[in-house]
Amino acid sequence: MSKIDIEKVKELREMTGLSVIECKKALDQVEGDLNKAQEVLRAAGVELAEKKSTRVAGDGRIASYIHSTGKVGVLLELSSETDFVARNEEFEKLAREICMQIASLSPKDVAELLAMDYIRDSSKTIQDLVTGAVSKLGENIAVRRFVRFAVGEEL
Repeated sequence: MSKIDIEKVKELREMTGLSVIECKKALDQVEGDLNKAQEVLRAAGVELAEKKSTRVAGDGRIASYIHSTGKVGVLLELSSETDFVARNEEFEKLAREICMQIASLSPKDVAELLAMDYIRDSSKTIQDLVTGAVSKLGENIAVRRFVRFAVGEEL
């Protein structure tokens, strides 16, 4: 096993939010290449999300977002397996980002939302954000439903 510079591990951890051990393993696997390590971690995250997807996400939270103009609002039900994860800061951040996506682009349903490019980084989809959160938090996470309101718009 090669000796990996701690600064590379730290950088990869900051980029991905994953544990030091996972980042070190990925860097060891690809002999220190940060880009390849990110790909290894992304693939592992997708595999983990697929395994966790069969588990019941019976807890979660309702998140809301009101645009600064006060003319657009969103309610979102984001599910997790436990209340512990639903109260996690990463989970709350994910919920807020998804709410802002809904407010901005007005998807018609969950499937369309998950397939959309993320407004802050078009190289990712909303599904990629959810998959990343599953990797970080270790539980199945699912967008259950949402509603978007806009002043003067029909439902």
